[in-house]
Amino acid sequence: MSISVHPPSLDQARAILRERFGYPDFRPGQERAVSSVLAGKDTLVILPTGGGKSLCYQVPALVLPGLTVVVSPLISLMKDQVDALLARGLPAAFINSSLTSGEVADRMGRAQRGELRMLYVAPERFDVPGFADRLKAIGISLLAVDESHCISEWGHDFRPSYLRIRDVRTRLGGPPTIALTATATPEVRRDIATQLALRTPETIITGFDRTNLSYHVVRTRTDDDKDVALVQTLREHEGLAVVYAATRRAVDRITTVLESARIRAVGYHAGLDDSHRRDVQDAFMNERVRAIVATNAFGMGIDKPNVRLVVHHAMPGTLEAYYQEAGRAGRDGKPSTCVLLHAFQDRFTHEFFIKAAYPDRKLVESVYEALRRHSDDKGVVQLEPSALPALVGGRAREREVESALRMLEQHGLVSAGGDGSSRILVRLLASADRIRRELGDDDRVDRDFLRALWRVAGDRLYDGMIIDPKGLPPGFGGTHGVRTILDRLQSRQFVLWERPGSGLRLARPGARLDERSIDWRATDRRRSADLSKLEAMQKYAYTPGCRRGFVLRYFGDPAARARCDSCDNCLGTHTTLEAAPRKTRKPSARGATPARPGRRAVVDDVELGAGDAALLGELKALRGRIAREEKVPAYVVFPDRTLAEMALKRPASLAALADVHGVGPARRDKYGERFLTVIRDADGTEAA
Repeated sequence: MSISVHPPSLDQARAILRERFGYPDFRPGQERAVSSVLAGKDTLVILPTGGGKSLCYQVPALVLPGLTVVVSPLISLMKDQVDALLARGLPAAFINSSLTSGEVADRMGRAQRGELRMLYVAPERFDVPGFADRLKAIGISLLAVDESHCISEWGHDFRPSYLRIRDVRTRLGGPPTIALTATATPEVRRDIATQLALRTPETIITGFDRTNLSYHVVRTRTDDDKDVALVQTLREHEGLAVVYAATRRAVDRITTVLESARIRAVGYHAGLDDSHRRDVQDAFMNERVRAIVATNAFGMGIDKPNVRLVVHHAMPGTLEAYYQEAGRAGRDGKPSTCVLLHAFQDRFTHEFFIKAAYPDRKLVESVYEALRRHSDDKGVVQLEPSALPALVGGRAREREVESALRMLEQHGLVSAGGDGSSRILVRLLASADRIRRELGDDDRVDRDFLRALWRVAGDRLYDGMIIDPKGLPPGFGGTHGVRTILDRLQSRQFVLWERPGSGLRLARPGARLDERSIDWRATDRRRSADLSKLEAMQKYAYTPGCRRGFVLRYFGDPAARARCDSCDNCLGTHTTLEAAPRKTRKPSARGATPARPGRRAVVDDVELGAGDAALLGELKALRGRIAREEKVPAYVVFPDRTLAEMALKRPASLAALADVHGVGPARRDKYGERFLTVIRDADGTEAA
């Protein structure tokens, strides 16, 4: 008698969601995704940041019978997600390069014994012989590909390692697959399905619009301008803030700026050790600080629903990255603000990295030829990478040469890494005359050793040459004896020597590059795609139209409209901030300079008399009341600069109010009469 086995039901999944994750029901899109996965279908999920993508595979993983393998691109991301699962008492683990071989073996053993339901891995892990076979033997119920835009060359974070996943899926026995991402244009969505060979996938797109978020851009000229704008923005908004910076150095500097302005802040980047990293993250998650300043390493997998403000101190290179990071605001659905501090030169940094990712073809060919000329018949390159810039000619910089080497490695033409040998790098410093003059009969062994080296390498020794002591004539005491001789010669400045940390090896010793070696057309396509994405990001910063509509149209969302009445352009609040001239005292980071009796005040370059400053105080009080009524940040009503001009110009009508900087038609009609009443009352009081 056969026993029918029913697939897990959605009711079981809902029970897991309530009992193990504490949510009463699925969000829009999640239910469809979970139903599709439980039915054994391939599934493509596009949910905005904060939409709960991870639950689309985490809940099924606890319902399905076998192991769920989650492919994740970042060590920090998989660690954060596993830590969150373990905190809920859920059986999960990760395997990546941060673990020892013993720790990897322990986790694989737990998976084989059925003690784990989710195993997070990087795509590179499948390069380890036998890893996929062991997982297949365990039994894979679901393969989840997180941040799946990484598999598309049209995506904003293309990673060649993700291209292996299609083959990995086959090696795992072809389990049902769910691919997830927060941001993907129609072209990227099609590419994800193709690259993963998804079988008539169920595609779930809930729309990209986060209606509770308002988008603003402050145009600046310098980092000093940005610092002033950042402090002002934080003072005008309440609640937790995430400030994104481009580099580790920028994180440290901006954190110091905020602390100097008495805004409690901590810095977060990938360079922190684990202990410090946990302390920083805990301080933010437990709200012991107001703001966290971070590189984009922070936020992926972090579930902090009440972030009220996300500020980008530097422009990201793509709208996908910006929208994903900005979307970490307001995950609880309450009004939140996303601010981009933008200077035109921000694009130059991204252009530099794009150029590094796709180096000039002539340079790549020159670097390869230099490697070929200095390699032996086994393809082992007999020089260090640091010597290459001088050998390729022209004005090649070290970073450009490194980019060329990376491209050669990516295409399998060059490999870098130790080969387990006892090879050493030797560079000859002394001339032949000096050797004859200073090495006498008492130094016969040292002199004979240098002669042996010269017979092997000739004058290439002056550039630096990798030598295998086992290939030298006998009589020098083997590897240990050779190192002793070299130490002696180095102490007298005849040579410099070291054990190279890694060696370069050509995949095809002696062969030249040909048209099949590198797909230059694909390289050109990817360069053009990255530059196009950068251009779209900068157009967002400069668009005079609705910013929300701009983003939604970019992602092909039919919800795009001409106006949103919540971005700075639709509200008429767009501002440009420039630093004051050097001879002028810079405004305090805490905001406007307070007025003193009989003195004049300066607010954002608007100079006010004592009476004007008093009126400004009343206008700010009204603005605060309106902001509380509407539950929006104060500057969404009117920024300080606009109120300062009102206090100075004292418009008497709506028509006159329209001439004030920052007053657009929408805000004039919405708030105008209330502010005019305050101005008229002030004028009446002064006249009396």
